[in-house]
Amino acid sequence: MTSEDKENMPAVSSSTSTSGGRNSSSNSSSSGMKQKIATSLEPADPDRVWSLNDFDIGRKLGRGKFGAVYLAREKRTLFIVAIKVLEKRQLFRSSVEHQLRREIEIQAHLRHKNILRMYGYFYDDKRIYLILEYAPHGELYKHLTNQGHFSERQSAQFILEMSSALGYCHKKHVIHRDIKPENLLLGPRRELKIADFGWSVHAPSSRRETLCGTLDYLPPEMIEGKKHDKWVDVWSLGVLMYEFLVGNPPFEAEGHQATYRRISRVDLRFPSEVSPEAQDLIAKLLVKEPTHRLPLEKIPTHPWILRNAPRHSLQQYLPPQTFAALFFSPPGSGLPTAAAAATSTAGGGR
Repeated sequence: MTSEDKENMPAVSSSTSTSGGRNSSSNSSSSGMKQKIATSLEPADPDRVWSLNDFDIGRKLGRGKFGAVYLAREKRTLFIVAIKVLEKRQLFRSSVEHQLRREIEIQAHLRHKNILRMYGYFYDDKRIYLILEYAPHGELYKHLTNQGHFSERQSAQFILEMSSALGYCHKKHVIHRDIKPENLLLGPRRELKIADFGWSVHAPSSRRETLCGTLDYLPPEMIEGKKHDKWVDVWSLGVLMYEFLVGNPPFEAEGHQATYRRISRVDLRFPSEVSPEAQDLIAKLLVKEPTHRLPLEKIPTHPWILRNAPRHSLQQYLPPQTFAALFFSPPGSGLPTAAAAATSTAGGGR
């Protein structure tokens, strides 16, 4: 990138989406080379100050509603990252500077293989630069749009990864509040990465009242003006799973009010091609009463996940004792096996 290109870098929003996907709304304003750059950003080097001169800036990776993200290489380690560039003037004009501050504070402290890493940030007179993990396979939304929908095997893999990442967030008292395909990227092994924390909030105890997120993914408690908590992410995961399998969200309708009514009534309809086990899991996630939704920690052992997710993935995400009991229980032990679990769908909500 030339110096003129750098000078004319477009303003960038907190989203990396390039696909023209659905907009969020609100009623208020590994190791190896990675470890080298990561170490310099950890407490062992707390005074490290980054600048644009530390990076070789490459091609534009994507452009969103307000700006762009660039491929970059850290000069000392040659480690590849993505740099999101935000123009201060644009942030103040849109009154989202407080939202960006919260996004940085939250994402910079999260460490999970299915959450895009934020290595650090720096700024100059005109812009703020976020140093992010590079996800070489790009936006999940593009893959979904190109394919129309995902297979049950692929969907199960993604839902397994999402349940783990969201469970980690909730243990850290972080609510994401804007789960949707546009906010997900694919890493080097096509593993899913939650990439945008623009609407996330750290809420150790209090319930929130802000209406935020994307229309098709809003839970009943939000559209009815009630307080909400971590269970909004469980609802969104159910909507996401439906969209993975069908190709569109479950409560789509003509106009916002019609969509609101379908969400409020949980007017859930399944095409015939969605398997009974998949329908069962979605129905357990899309429950109007928030606390009656299936807890995230129970998703990996749901029969649909056990039948469809690759065994190597189950071994990564299930506790070792649970995995051993499911797949290696000796005959006559009385313990459930994966085969047995996958042939009987449990009833009831939780």
